[in-house]
Amino acid sequence: MKVSDFDFELPEELIALRPAVPRDSARLLVVRGKEGRLEDRTVGELLRLLRRGDILVANDTRVLKAALLGKRAARGDGADVEIEVNLNARLSPSSWSAFARPGKRLREGDTIAFTAGVEARIGARSEAEVQLSFNRSGADLDAAIESVGVMPLPPYIASKRLPDARDVSDYQTTFARETGSVAAPTAGLHFTPRLLEDLAEAGIERTSVTLHVNAGTFLPVKSEHIQDHKMHAEHAELSAPAADAILSARAAGGRCIPIGTTALRTLETAAGSGQLKPFSGDTSIFITPGYRFRIADGLMTNFHLPRSTLFMLVSAMMGLDVMKRAYAHAVKERYRFFSYGDACLLLPNG
Repeated sequence: MKVSDFDFELPEELIALRPAVPRDSARLLVVRGKEGRLEDRTVGELLRLLRRGDILVANDTRVLKAALLGKRAARGDGADVEIEVNLNARLSPSSWSAFARPGKRLREGDTIAFTAGVEARIGARSEAEVQLSFNRSGADLDAAIESVGVMPLPPYIASKRLPDARDVSDYQTTFARETGSVAAPTAGLHFTPRLLEDLAEAGIERTSVTLHVNAGTFLPVKSEHIQDHKMHAEHAELSAPAADAILSARAAGGRCIPIGTTALRTLETAAGSGQLKPFSGDTSIFITPGYRFRIADGLMTNFHLPRSTLFMLVSAMMGLDVMKRAYAHAVKERYRFFSYGDACLLLPNG
């Protein structure tokens, strides 16, 4: 299949710049069955859309304030150079890969000085991506990044406004526990503590996985054919208790509904052998039409970018024609798109 098969028209004004308030008031487009029956609901109606015994699987990663601003010291008679850094993926307790602008003003061995005494030395570099070795490590580095950085808003939001104090809470899910992401698993942004309490009282189970989202999630697919695209790798973990809970729920007739594509990709990676097993490692699973889902019986997810690997994933679950029709409906009905936007509930078995 060609990447152009996954294109669609999206009016720019439908890109959400702020989340719904309260979170669970966001709209929810339900897509049922292979024929793609559509229902306009809200996230708060999940109680009536899920069944007792179903299990929701959230991604409990926590977003770092991974957008940093620093200075590279002057060379010779020149001036200091301001450098924008967006952390991408952790390489060690004290080092990260990152995107730096202007990358052409950096050389291997340069030092970028941030505020509060935080510094990073430039290691290997390729185009705009560099390796940074910090003068802090582990939890100390995490705390330092939190003190000097700001929330790393997606480019389609950051190009329209600067991050602010609201984003510190808005761009963090209710499930956030394990620090390591530079982008939020955005389907999780729709849940409130009250909604989770109501779901639990209704007999809907919940467990968590961890996938640390890196900036590769925003990279465009540049190849003409989808089979030529190389998927970025991200670190993911599924614990033994979580795997057992999911297997038990499905054995009892419940459906496994991941909250977001990151949770789904973690589960399908962990079930790569044909059976769900605990997992810890990198995943670069690329799910496209024709893929046979092993664990996910549905998916709650936001609306995704045209020509993106995530739109390919939802098309694999429901069918490309169904998802194009669903997205056309969402555009017509003025749903809000992308990270701070509305959501879909995909139920391929009706």
